[in-house]
Amino acid sequence: MSGLVDRLLGLPGWLVLLVAGLVVFAEDALFVGFVLPGETVALLAGAAAKLGHVSLTGVLIVVVVAAIVGDTVGYEVGRHLGPRVLQLPVLRTRRSRLDDAQDLLARRGGTAVFLGRWIAFFRAVMPALAGVARMPYPRFLAFNAAGGLAWGAAVVLVGYVAGASYARVEQSLGRDAALAVLALVLVAVVVWRVRGRRRAARSGSRPRS
Repeated sequence: MSGLVDRLLGLPGWLVLLVAGLVVFAEDALFVGFVLPGETVALLAGAAAKLGHVSLTGVLIVVVVAAIVGDTVGYEVGRHLGPRVLQLPVLRTRRSRLDDAQDLLARRGGTAVFLGRWIAFFRAVMPALAGVARMPYPRFLAFNAAGGLAWGAAVVLVGYVAGASYARVEQSLGRDAALAVLALVLVAVVVWRVRGRRRAARSGSRPRS
């Protein structure tokens, strides 16, 4: 993890923005979130902003816009492919989680689009499922924009705070120790989020009356 942090912090600002934007966009549009969650990249971009490698405003704008546009592309994929999108190999192997996402969408409608933004698997599939379900686009866009704005700002700012820890430790103990501390902080955040997702998955998979 510290190696990944070190490489990202060594990138020029424009490349940090490009990588963050592409990964966050692709997570929802192309299901890349199963491999590398956009949340992790957004956290690292926020840390890079605190260290002066890139503008915080730039990171916030890029992450939020990429999240909203990526969801929109995912929605259009689902709307045009219909149920066929559910037969993609990357989804067939996750049938139980997909059923949970469909159930949440059926019960909560547009609110599920907003809530799904905070769980990695749901974040990757909910836009396409909303398209398959033919949710009216204005309704989808409203919840998509609200979720993208709230999620993007929250994740980037958490990374920014983690970057502050890095800066303090680097000044006192040097770069290597600072990288280790930043990596630990980011790992702690990711583990906390993974545990939250598992709790949500267990809750969603309980037998329904």
